[in-house]
Amino acid sequence: MKTRREMLTTSAQLAAMLGTAGLLPATAQAAWNKAAFDAKNMASLMQALGGSTPAASADVTITGPDIAENGSVVPVGASTNLPGVKRLLLLVEKNPSMLAAAFDLTSDVESAINTRVKMGQSSNVFAVAMMADGKVLYASKEIKVTLGGCGG
Repeated sequence: MKTRREMLTTSAQLAAMLGTAGLLPATAQAAWNKAAFDAKNMASLMQALGGSTPAASADVTITGPDIAENGSVVPVGASTNLPGVKRLLLLVEKNPSMLAAAFDLTSDVESAINTRVKMGQSSNVFAVAMMADGKVLYASKEIKVTLGGCGG
């Protein structure tokens, strides 16, 4: 029976051989758009994401509470029945980073998402649908926060 030390030595040698042969998986890193996360308004965000000028639309729906008791976990959702949605975004106007969530979609997926966002203060929240034909449509809702979120 091998001792613990012998087993660890063998495992380290095996990992070194696999790494040298290029058989170990590369570290996973999320791709992110720094300009999009640094954007302070919707126009600069759309420019960073390659979208056109956004237009308000009744075809995009945003859900969320009128008053959030805790800004750390505010449930929000976005949906649309329009065909050709390639991305749904959730934006919080007064957060340090306006872009709260981005979901890339295909035609095989229903264009409806729900998640929780962090809000530092009462703010307008936007649901944005970026379409395959280049149009950008949005809906907005004001959500009041009674307890601190991002800012304390």
